[in-house]
Amino acid sequence: MQRYLLKRILQAIITVFLMSVVIFLLGRLSGDPVPLLLGDLATKDEAALITKQLGLDKPIPVQYAIFVKNALHGDLGKSVRGAHRTVVSLIMERIPATFELAAVAAFLSIILGIPIGIISAARRGSFLDTSGRVLVMLGQSVPAFWIGIVLMYIVSVQLRWLPTSGYGSFKQIILPAVSLSIINLAGIVRLTRSSMLDVLNAEYIKLARIKGLSERVVIWKHAFSNSLIPVLTFVGTMLTGLMTGVVVVETIFAWPGLGRLAWEAVTQRDFPVTQGVVLFMTFLFITANLVVDILYAYVDPRIRYT
Repeated sequence: MQRYLLKRILQAIITVFLMSVVIFLLGRLSGDPVPLLLGDLATKDEAALITKQLGLDKPIPVQYAIFVKNALHGDLGKSVRGAHRTVVSLIMERIPATFELAAVAAFLSIILGIPIGIISAARRGSFLDTSGRVLVMLGQSVPAFWIGIVLMYIVSVQLRWLPTSGYGSFKQIILPAVSLSIINLAGIVRLTRSSMLDVLNAEYIKLARIKGLSERVVIWKHAFSNSLIPVLTFVGTMLTGLMTGVVVVETIFAWPGLGRLAWEAVTQRDFPVTQGVVLFMTFLFITANLVVDILYAYVDPRIRYT
């Protein structure tokens, strides 16, 4: 078990390191922020001063070493726009909105996805099963931003049932949460259906039916509980995946979360904020996967030897 844990932790550290290199380099490829900060009328001396203050006059390897050193101490730099606030303070300010949106989207995915998957497997080949598979196909092929735009047009513009954007009320979270939940809903339905079909073909399920147990008891008491492990694994990483995949949805619905912060930073060439937000999301996702791997090893001891 210790060897397995060390292996997974080492893999996570290497992944974070490699992603930090990629994120740092991509942040530099977004363009020079100095002309954007000073404008067209700035002198060469002013440009040189700002370049030095931002540390852009140093070689790229030196800049990366400084970036890593500061990041390890919890310093992701300062925004080059506005009041020059620290990146950490901006991230902490936006986390509650993103977490709220991700939590509602995850709740919708779980509360709808698991029952649909179970019913689809229990009534294989029926109209309900076909409808479930069509939902999976659409959910995994249609992008979330398209769903968001269509929902906004129909529900908000045409029917005027819900607001098109904003933050602070329950009505304002419905459309972005539904748009964000569709992909994960489809994933849960597909995984639940597949796992249930495997369990329903097991010998102990056949024995339970031979004993005369009702189909409801066989499905919900015996089959369902034994088909949850892969679903729980998926759900374990889903919330983090939702938090790191909200850029387009938050931008469409003007939701003030991490995704919108990342979009604003990219469009404004605010590379400290861009690389800080992406690095934070990457670290969050890798940590969640590591925790799920460790918990999965305790649930299924066979995993420890892979």
